[in-house]
Amino acid sequence: MRFVFTLGIVLSLLFTSGIYAEEVSDKKADIDPDADQNAKNIEVCKHNLQEIGKAIQAYHKEHGDYPVWLSDLLPEHLADANLLTCPADKNGGKALYVREQDPNKPVSYGYELLPAQRKQVLEAQTMFGDATPFVRCMHHHKKGSYDPTLSLSFGYKVYQSDYFWTNSLEDIYGSVEAAIDALEAGLQKMPGNVRFFSTYPTLLKLYMRAERKEEAENLIDRFKTVMDSNNVYHYSYLGDMFREMNRHDEELQLYEELEKQKPKNRLVLERLEKIHKLRGNDELAYEYRKKYVPGLAFLGEMVPDFSATDLDGEPISIEAYRGKVVLVDFWAVWCGPCVAEMPNVKKVYEKYKDKGFDIIGISLDSDETRLRDYLKENEIPWRQVFSGKGWDSPVSRQYGIYSIPNMWLIDKEGKLISNKARGEKLERMVAKALKEEPAK
Repeated sequence: MRFVFTLGIVLSLLFTSGIYAEEVSDKKADIDPDADQNAKNIEVCKHNLQEIGKAIQAYHKEHGDYPVWLSDLLPEHLADANLLTCPADKNGGKALYVREQDPNKPVSYGYELLPAQRKQVLEAQTMFGDATPFVRCMHHHKKGSYDPTLSLSFGYKVYQSDYFWTNSLEDIYGSVEAAIDALEAGLQKMPGNVRFFSTYPTLLKLYMRAERKEEAENLIDRFKTVMDSNNVYHYSYLGDMFREMNRHDEELQLYEELEKQKPKNRLVLERLEKIHKLRGNDELAYEYRKKYVPGLAFLGEMVPDFSATDLDGEPISIEAYRGKVVLVDFWAVWCGPCVAEMPNVKKVYEKYKDKGFDIIGISLDSDETRLRDYLKENEIPWRQVFSGKGWDSPVSRQYGIYSIPNMWLIDKEGKLISNKARGEKLERMVAKALKEEPAK
């Protein structure tokens, strides 16, 4: 803040206050300089969706069905093709995935009734009623958030919600009671449809918000009659309901019994970690976390060796790299974050490869040609393990890998330095392991 010392204390304070107000205004502009434009875009998009809704209604009345593509509405039912493009769409209507790209016109809006998914969406309409969205726009959310998402429902209403629209049921239906009535109507039609078992804990939360505890208790009993006793996810829904009802001992007992049956199941171990953390049992919670987070149990310890062959058919193992600092990179060409990380990995490799640093790639790809093409085009020189089995790759299964990129940095003795050796941290850790000073 600038201070202006002129014409005495009073004028100084007046000037300073004015300057402060300007700076606050500037800071607000810095936080979201495009706020006004974003608001205008949302209003235009709402109008577009309303017009698309009218066109679909007319199409449905004439044909007795929904259009295959939104462009099928043109020109008879929707005169202006520009209504299919959201003003906030920086790609101008080009879909992220080819299978969703309208073959006739640029379309910004996600159309849920494409042939491959139409049956499932119409089934969702049976469950949730006409509040179910079937045309959606996700071009307005801020970075790191999926809110706001604009949706056109089967009731031909446009509403704003979270990306996961079922998190906003009270707002969408208009009240807690209306949401309860809608979900109960859906469950009466499909009480045992496993696709919608997550509706049970959602409905129970609504009952608790409405202070209808007895009906919430009855809902738990109803769910027990339809759940599959061999399905871990069904037990997780039951556990969620116990937690919502503050039946914490029953929740703990539920997962402890499941652990006996499925001692390596990640969902069970995650829930037990969370339960013990909430109870203040941090050490026990960490022990459970080590059981399901790949590599966490090996921090500071020797990493178990693996035996495999590389893309050239040559044997490869961690033991063969003893005496070097080695990065074991679980990745795939189809993994966006993995590919985005590759330039940084290459930079660190080029800088330290002659100082005792090396890399082993564990590819979770299933297409060998695509993998080889990527390695050649991007000049990736280090060795790669490839089985063609994707997530069932023997090496990834050995280490319990369930997400990528997963990057393990191992020291010269074979001990794990980090199971998260990514980004800026990678070079710092490599330099430290090699007893080099990190680049500034």
